[in-house]
Amino acid sequence: QVQLHESGGGLVQAGDSLRLTCAASGRTVSRHTMGWFRQAPGKERERVAATNWSGTTTYYAPSVKARFTISADNAKSLVYLQMNSLKPEDTAVYYCNAQAPGLRVYWGQGTQVTVSS
Repeated sequence: QVQLHESGGGLVQAGDSLRLTCAASGRTVSRHTMGWFRQAPGKERERVAATNWSGTTTYYAPSVKARFTISADNAKSLVYLQMNSLKPEDTAVYYCNAQAPGLRVYWGQGTQVTVSS
């Protein structure tokens, strides 16, 4: 079992920054690739960024590359998403995700990010 808990969402203005934190726990969490997804109203959930726990492999969606940075603190089992230069189109519920081949996919409860213009 893996438990994920997100925090750090909120209401900000366009151009502002925000940092999301995912607290991960569970026996097998170190075996998972960690990621952030988001879902805006009326849209499908999309993958925003992902990383392994060592930080040697990362992924970014084209829409957030150069603005968002994902990082992982292996010692504290925390995954961060630093979001800079936020845009109104970044408004969504952001979900922490843990996945690994052959293992169950886990989701956090989500945290709302709202960017006003």
